[in-house]
Amino acid sequence: METHVAIVGAYGSAGVAVAQQLADDPTIRLTLVDDGEPGGGLCILRGCMPSKEVLSAAEHRFAARHDPRLEGALPTVDLERVVETKDEHTADFAAHRRAAVDRLADRENVTLLRETATFVDGRTLRVGEQTLEPEYIVVATGSNVFVPPLPGIEDVPVSTSADVLDATEFGDSGIVMGFGYIGIELVPYLAEAGEMNLTVIEHDSRPLDEADPPFGDALLEYYREAFDVTVLTETAEKRVEPTDDGGVRMYIEEDGTERAIDADQLFAFTGRRPAVDRLGLEHTELTSEPGWVRETMQARADDRVFVVGDANGKEPILHVAKEQGFTAAENIRSHRDGDPLSAYENVHHHVVFSGLGVLPYARVGHSAESAREGDIEHLVVTREVTSDGVFKTKNVADGLGRLVVGTDGTVRGWQGLHYHADAMAKTMQIIVELGLDVRELPDRAYHPTTPEILDGLFRDAAADLEE
Repeated sequence: METHVAIVGAYGSAGVAVAQQLADDPTIRLTLVDDGEPGGGLCILRGCMPSKEVLSAAEHRFAARHDPRLEGALPTVDLERVVETKDEHTADFAAHRRAAVDRLADRENVTLLRETATFVDGRTLRVGEQTLEPEYIVVATGSNVFVPPLPGIEDVPVSTSADVLDATEFGDSGIVMGFGYIGIELVPYLAEAGEMNLTVIEHDSRPLDEADPPFGDALLEYYREAFDVTVLTETAEKRVEPTDDGGVRMYIEEDGTERAIDADQLFAFTGRRPAVDRLGLEHTELTSEPGWVRETMQARADDRVFVVGDANGKEPILHVAKEQGFTAAENIRSHRDGDPLSAYENVHHHVVFSGLGVLPYARVGHSAESAREGDIEHLVVTREVTSDGVFKTKNVADGLGRLVVGTDGTVRGWQGLHYHADAMAKTMQIIVELGLDVRELPDRAYHPTTPEILDGLFRDAAADLEE
């Protein structure tokens, strides 16, 4: 007898991961549901892929502006061409994703419905004019940009990350709310490609909450110096209002004192929230409150509803969404068969394309702070980029790297804030997830390249262990 599984949000990375895992099972009948236009998933259309596209254009201008070996007029970024190229590429990527889903839908046990799905009750979905009663429901509806309910916010134009990706012109000045991953990536784009005078509101004393303090401090200094961005730390937004010339005035509280700042535009890079508002959860026992989804990817209120990717609010990262999808698919079969379910376990692995990708931040596994909080006996070694001459030869001599090693030699974590740290993250992921001993890692120089900073960290850690 077939088990019917409905996946709501089938074009996104999490939904596709579930579908691909289950489509080959002849005992499962799949209904894929997605009303997205044109369809293709958040990462492709409005997330990591288009954002890296626009950042790359600004990166080239930034490199030219900061290289004293170059002469001549500094080029401007053709924003219309940037957006046009981005749209061409994302359209191709999205078409490839839709084609993959269409191929799944060609199978006898798979149906694709390009309609909106809402819960009628805990076991019933209304999809367009149809009513479905699947044994299992997977919610993979992604997330939406979040604009905080700041007093006066409805009276002024607000640009989100989605707006920035499509913008072909910017004002001379801007105020930025939100200096998390999204703000860290897009602020340099606005400063470099948009040539804007920016003021960023940062609630804490430094950005990069997941990083050890030296990394946040280094990034803050870099943004202030390399991009001439004003970052107001330990500052809070109080209210906003329009100005007579069509701009925006924000009142902020800084050091216990309130003052106003004016700008042409207001940007809200204040994160994303699960896109579950249209699902009709009020007709079920489900609630989207924090913690509503278990590590098995099951909703706490209903074991037969699985919530994966951004929709569950756990960790809105692409690779996490895919892995959660794989876990959900495995657990649907296990739950059906009465077998034990698996909890999704994720080794911390994040990359932020800060500094236009010239100074990216990456972390795999533990930071020094999280190792302390976890009562892990460890040692920490840190290396400045200036210790390795190759960074100087490439005109990118900024940043640092850090290794966290258990007292038994096991590499427990790594952080890099430097050129090519994003590419080195995969190497470090392998080392951390395999639990390799730092003393057994190859310390062998090749033609001088940026990864030699890793060799230096390995050597320093091995020496410290011997001592």
